[in-house]
Amino acid sequence: MAIQRFYCPELNASSSNLFELPAAAHRHAVQVLRLKEGSLLRLFNGQGLEYEAVMDRITKRNSSVLLGEKWLTNNESPLEITLLQGISRGERMDYALQKAVELGVSRIIPIITERCNVKLSKGRADKRMVHWQGVMISACEQSGRNMLPELCNVMQLEEALADNNVGSCLVLDPLAETGFTTLEQQYNIVLLIGPEGGLSEQEIQQATTSGFKAVKFGPRILRTETATVAALAVIQTMWGDLGD
Repeated sequence: MAIQRFYCPELNASSSNLFELPAAAHRHAVQVLRLKEGSLLRLFNGQGLEYEAVMDRITKRNSSVLLGEKWLTNNESPLEITLLQGISRGERMDYALQKAVELGVSRIIPIITERCNVKLSKGRADKRMVHWQGVMISACEQSGRNMLPELCNVMQLEEALADNNVGSCLVLDPLAETGFTTLEQQYNIVLLIGPEGGLSEQEIQQATTSGFKAVKFGPRILRTETATVAALAVIQTMWGDLGD
């Protein structure tokens, strides 16, 4: 059985030998995975630091581990990728965020567009942000990433375009004349993906006016979550570390 990894943001290089797991890590380790005293695990703080650890004491409310060897790991992509992800419903959004983390994005901004089918009040937006953060943490735990990507607050498309027009800015457009293979090597990338139903013609025009380059992605129409995964995989293969 693979050694399980847990996100512990309070962890640092000077943490004491006996470390109490955060509540979320405790619940996952004890109530979901049923780890026992003596079980091996790994802890990471989302900033590059990772520890080997052993479950030492378990109660219903909390658990402690004995910290062992520590190390700093850099398995991040050489690319700096910001994903502007149109908000879609439920599992589709979760899937897009999960795979974006696995594929090495640095920052994710959920965006509200014309065809978003999700209505977010302030309270609901806050709840979704907590949920999406959990999805991203789980993806880091599973994929071996030691750096937790930044999750920014939900933005309207216009605001996101104005704040993220530095570097190579790309928007997927099935009617574009240019494909990914014609683009030159890039390192700082902003990728705009629409929600279910895609971006409207007006929104694509708004993006290109803001400095984004429209690129096509083959002859078929992809679901929003498929487009996110496929585009990031192509970018990492062409310019990043998927081919290493």
